[in-house]
Amino acid sequence: MTTSIERPLEADLFTADRAPVETFTRITLPDAVRDALGERLLQVTDPLADIDFSMAHWLQIFAGLPTEVFQQLLDFGRHIDTAGVALVENLPVDPSVPATPTDGGPSREKSTWVAEGVLLGLSGLLGEPIGVLTEKAGRLVHDVIPVAGGATTQTNQGSEVFLNFHSDITHDVIGRYDIANPDFLVLSCVRADHEGMAGTFYADARDVSAALAPSVLETLRSPLFRLNAPGSYVRDVAGGGEVLSDPVPLISGDETHPEIVISANGVRALTSGAQAALDQLQSVCRAVSHEVYLRPGQALLINNRKGVHARSTFTARYDGRDRWLQRTYVRRNLWDIRYRVTPEDRRIHF
Repeated sequence: MTTSIERPLEADLFTADRAPVETFTRITLPDAVRDALGERLLQVTDPLADIDFSMAHWLQIFAGLPTEVFQQLLDFGRHIDTAGVALVENLPVDPSVPATPTDGGPSREKSTWVAEGVLLGLSGLLGEPIGVLTEKAGRLVHDVIPVAGGATTQTNQGSEVFLNFHSDITHDVIGRYDIANPDFLVLSCVRADHEGMAGTFYADARDVSAALAPSVLETLRSPLFRLNAPGSYVRDVAGGGEVLSDPVPLISGDETHPEIVISANGVRALTSGAQAALDQLQSVCRAVSHEVYLRPGQALLINNRKGVHARSTFTARYDGRDRWLQRTYVRRNLWDIRYRVTPEDRRIHF
């Protein structure tokens, strides 16, 4: 599945000689499997009361998927050469969905946990869901909902502006925001927007690197950029002021399997050449990206290191029927971020 976005005129794409790679994959559950999975998830009570027990339970449930499907999901998370984004379709949904919350928080009216079971079950096949205190108050399940006060922000509360291509990063006192950040995101659709026009985009670093001129790519691989902290951190902790990282490259790693990081809340280039390269990067991301319009029963698995993602504008009405996604942050390993763990909860980090 390729993007329907037309290539921006200013994007001077460079064609590199490399073997094509699969950067998007689609996984569809058979109807009978969907129904059986849904029946088991309907029996779940509050899954967050004992999250480790729930994660173990969901692994048992999802292990009942057909072996081919189960392996596809596992392979997505464990291999370096697999696609950076996967659309999982024909998933079970809650029998009824309450009004979309308007405050960006969880619903107090939702009486079943099928959506959460799908979200956390898929997350468990990729790694371990984590919370960050400065993002959605440390909750493991993030409700991604338009909020009137954040309509024009580069955050998950926005709707009126294009949410630029970015990685989900984490403010860190060590000065690097691209180390303790999630390895994966899972985005599951509870309700689509009114017009069904909200698009989610993913640009794989392999496609991006191949489309950039060598000189531009060299600049992006140099530590000439400072990432601004996530919008939630800047809003809730820093009083609206910039909190910039140490200088970092935006693309790193070997040429075959590059890693990319971009801050949604702003990247500060340290030279005019770096700014020009940054501008070119955003244009190329649009040109090579895959586009998905999420609907209930669909979830998007996103590798947060292999690529960057974005969201189109859409109309929010704040009427209880707005777009509602649920999201998790997933780490393959909790050991590497043990220095951030809170005393109260082994999954929640500063």
